[in-house]
Amino acid sequence: MPRLAQFAALLWLATLMSCPAARAEARPADASPETEGALGERMNANTVTVVTGTPGGTYFRIGADLAFVLDDGDKLRVLPILGKGAGENAYDIRFLKGVDLGFVRTDTLDQLRQDKRLKNIERHIQFIAKLFDDELHIIAPKAVQAVGDLSGKRVSFDVKGSGTDYSGRAMFREFGVTVEAINVDQPTALEMLRKGEIEAVVSVAAKPVAFVAGFEPGDRFHFVKAPYPDTMNEAYVPATLTRADYPKLVGVEAVETVAVGTILGVYNSPKGSARYGKLVRFVDAFFGQFDKFLAPQRHPKWREVNLAASVSGWTRFGPAQEWLDRHREQEVATRPDLDRFFQSQLDQPAGKEEIYQAYLKWRQAR
Repeated sequence: MPRLAQFAALLWLATLMSCPAARAEARPADASPETEGALGERMNANTVTVVTGTPGGTYFRIGADLAFVLDDGDKLRVLPILGKGAGENAYDIRFLKGVDLGFVRTDTLDQLRQDKRLKNIERHIQFIAKLFDDELHIIAPKAVQAVGDLSGKRVSFDVKGSGTDYSGRAMFREFGVTVEAINVDQPTALEMLRKGEIEAVVSVAAKPVAFVAGFEPGDRFHFVKAPYPDTMNEAYVPATLTRADYPKLVGVEAVETVAVGTILGVYNSPKGSARYGKLVRFVDAFFGQFDKFLAPQRHPKWREVNLAASVSGWTRFGPAQEWLDRHREQEVATRPDLDRFFQSQLDQPAGKEEIYQAYLKWRQAR
């Protein structure tokens, strides 16, 4: 071949190889796109599951917030799963291979210790963070003025295995009140209450509870006061239900009640395992991006969270404790900045939400 023709052929080949399509055609077989098997492995390695609660409930909404806020493409995905509530969630975390996280309560370990089939439960289920409080709601006819008035009466505690089923019954025991407990779903329970087939409907959930807020009490029903007794288990705390929470059920005076803390529980996977690795990524994302959960479109209960709060009787998951330890010095270092900011807001007639939004803008401008 003449030299000019050879040069032209080489030039053409170089141009062809510089073209993306040509490079793709020239790519060796072993550099082909990701296989189906590899895709499945990657998706499973980057997905953590969290068992929540019933549709429309607070746990379900909080789980959705986790999924929306922490989604990071191929790096991390949070997959919420419908559950019955805190009572059953603990068993799901402990035994279901597909469940990594779940919403449980500060009294859940007491519940599990009563199950003689379970061993070393504290070692298997730990917590990442204490989240918010779930308040006791008791809806009954106005003739029922105190919890003690329900003694011996038929009272619904939601479906069997729900958080209300365990925590509600436990709270009544703490009050020293024995009732005829039944388990039906909440809409059915409210209808039974209207018909006089039961005397009260109990819900232990984070206020405002949608099905409670939507209930039309008329002149017949109200919240029963349940003041916090001094002898109550330390897993429970005093709380109130206000008119702002439930305009249809609460008047000017707030209703005294009690509450139990919700915890983000986790299965204590062995260090070095694939499951442990993705939980470490979840912890880093959850703590590192927590400010995003305080945005107005997220559930208002996120504003109650104190990530560093300890929980009596519970062990914090190792990676979560390590994250807090690493960032403690950083928090101390930024404290003067926070002090200066809040000092600058003393004369501002703003509410908590306005001050929080002002703080975010102030911090971004620095």
